[in-house]
Amino acid sequence: MRTVRELFDLTGRVALVTGGGRGLGEQIARGLAQAGASVAVGSRSQEACAEVARELTDEYGTRTLALRLDVSSDDDVSAAVERVEAELGPIDLLVNNSGTSWGAPAAEMPVEAWRKVMEVNATGAFLCSREVGRRLIERGEPGAILNVASIAGLTGSAPEVLDAIGYSASKGAVIAFTRDLAVKWARHGIRVNAIAPGFFPTKMTRAVLERAEKAISRSVPLGRTGGADELIGAAVFLLSPAADYVTGQVLAVDGGLTAA
Repeated sequence: MRTVRELFDLTGRVALVTGGGRGLGEQIARGLAQAGASVAVGSRSQEACAEVARELTDEYGTRTLALRLDVSSDDDVSAAVERVEAELGPIDLLVNNSGTSWGAPAAEMPVEAWRKVMEVNATGAFLCSREVGRRLIERGEPGAILNVASIAGLTGSAPEVLDAIGYSASKGAVIAFTRDLAVKWARHGIRVNAIAPGFFPTKMTRAVLERAEKAISRSVPLGRTGGADELIGAAVFLLSPAADYVTGQVLAVDGGLTAA
């Protein structure tokens, strides 16, 4: 029987974290590095990713790689995965965290903005999963994919709190994608799960929290927004051997908001 330390040990694993240059992606990348994985972080800002990669190497001795990556580009995704596997080794852990949003009343949402949000949040998760999953299947090796969804994909939001219909729809798509892909790839030993964060302070949520943090906190059973390390445990669990019998699940990390 494996020990608890062994169940959460990711030594020898190679992870790609999209959107890993800041916010929730950086949190998850730090957790994976602490658990022993080699970590590639990619986003449209290679400078931000390079800073995170340097910190992970300096603080934890992690093998890292920083990439410029537009997850909505098929060519970018293919090139990024190729480079990670050439420099760090075969990817067996993927975190689809890259995301964007656009705030506008639903009746005024520009179709170009809708398409951009869907392309990054939903199509990006598909492209990265397809590229990494295809390689895992060809090698006959198991792996784990973690999609970062949102409670916005589970429930509706009052426009006074979150008025971003494209974001909510894209995260709902990520949740459906997670469940269906988990069933399709279970036979290959590839687990696919999602986390659905509540409100965490990030660049994307800054405007929302500046306007409505007090009201949001009052609606959360734990009475506050998420903290700087409160997504790490859920992410590492779902990517680790501790979750070997868990697939197709969506874990809300929201202070109880969706339970209220």
